[in-house]
Amino acid sequence: MHSVALLTASYAKDIERFSLLAESVDNWLTGYTRHYVVVNDEDVPLFARFASDKRVIVPVSRYLPRWLFAAPSFLRRGNRKVWLSLLSSPVHGWHIQQIVKIAGVLGAPEQRVCILDSDNLFFREFDVGQYAGSAKAPLFVTRGAIGAETPLHCLWLRTVDQLLGVPDTPIPADDYVGNALVWDRDSVRAMTDAISSATGTNWILALCRRKKFSEYLLYGHFVANSPKHLAAHEITEDSIAVSHWDDTRLDRAAIEAMMRAASPRQVALCIQSYSSTSIEDIRDVFRRRSRAPSLAPGDHVGDGVGIEAPKTVR
Repeated sequence: MHSVALLTASYAKDIERFSLLAESVDNWLTGYTRHYVVVNDEDVPLFARFASDKRVIVPVSRYLPRWLFAAPSFLRRGNRKVWLSLLSSPVHGWHIQQIVKIAGVLGAPEQRVCILDSDNLFFREFDVGQYAGSAKAPLFVTRGAIGAETPLHCLWLRTVDQLLGVPDTPIPADDYVGNALVWDRDSVRAMTDAISSATGTNWILALCRRKKFSEYLLYGHFVANSPKHLAAHEITEDSIAVSHWDDTRLDRAAIEAMMRAASPRQVALCIQSYSSTSIEDIRDVFRRRSRAPSLAPGDHVGDGVGIEAPKTVR
């Protein structure tokens, strides 16, 4: 069995959603060594209350090169955080989150990492070590899902082909975007090496210059087209998360219905934040099913026990 970690990239505006994710992880998950939580440097004090003997809060600057730095507040448009560079055009928060997921896996001592966005939560007991740490890592795929009806994913796929230096993938194509996905560290290292080789530059700079990509599609597409690394994965079309992807606001009854409809294999729930579904409604439904005492967003989760942070990646 391989060691397994969890990794979440979050920020202040998502702290209530992250609070619920953290609570669900503490209540339902076993089989992992650490939960690494990467946040903007100024958000570290806000997230410090979630630190525990198994959760470490990591400033995003640990993973970014010196040439990429956060813009001062007077240069921002509204509340949108921007990173500046002399080597590329400005980079926004969602780009940084994609970059630090990759860098976080490279810097982690664990061989496998389950990536959890802040709008995920677990509602059933789950041994993530058994799921992610076996000889072959699970690789989630939706067959033939990228086509004319998914123009954004088509754009991401074209960028991924360019980053990896491969011919344009024919449409329809497989999609690898999902929730609670598992990455293998050796495969991520090979992927970033492939990007650097194809673009002739540092992989982080290559991503900053192209921007319109999906980190999940990038990883899945690389692995699926590398016989060596595909051999270290087991393809699955069954997600462990039941997900709500569109912008329809869900009420409590709809959230409960999603959980009831989940298959026995589905242990996680993801309701995308852009759906405007009330976090209070999600929390209420979740806690009805939870076996452990609840924690409000402002409650103290741990004593911030010292944990060695993952390595800096450049």
